Amino acid sequence: MSQIETNKMGRRPIYCLVLCAVLMALSFVLGMIKIIPMPYGGSITMFSMLAATLAGYFCGPKWGLASGVALGLLNLIIDPVILFPMQVVLDYILAFGCLGLSGLFSNKKHGLYVGYLVAILGRFCCSFLSGFLFFGEYAPEGMNPVWYSFLYNIFYIGGEGVLTLIVLALPPVKNTIYRLKAEHFA
Repeated sequence: MSQIETNKMGRRPIYCLVLCAVLMALSFVLGMIKIIPMPYGGSITMFSMLAATLAGYFCGPKWGLASGVALGLLNLIIDPVILFPMQVVLDYILAFGCLGLSGLFSNKKHGLYVGYLVAILGRFCCSFLSGFLFFGEYAPEGMNPVWYSFLYNIFYIGGEGVLTLIVLALPPVKNTIYRLKAEHFA
């Protein structure tokens, strides 16, 4: 192994630590820009889930999960919606942690897209479960809480997911992400 390769490998944890911190901060700030605000904490934001999933895509699932959980805890501290302890676990720790699942696909063909879809599906499942278990009483009268939770969460998580996939398909965005990964995290 050459000296350059050894130095690059030795710096990888530092790159990942700094990148995950920056992406977590970016995701948090983007989460404050609500395109479509909704009640009870959910809103379509300015691509906040993309920034969070890129931590896993660039650095792998361990870094992605840690970054996602840290982001969830930051959201819990700054803008909490707390009903029950298990709801906190589902809505903040597990749901945001799932965004790091993108790292499981970082070295696969179409890993950027598949990883993003798996990450937001994981977040959706946690939020959906929390929605009907803990927020079901907020469903309109006569509406099944499971159906209400599904519609509520698919609208904001799925809505942002579709918008993000459209942006990811734009050649300048896609090519920049691929280039950054190849240059710094291959």
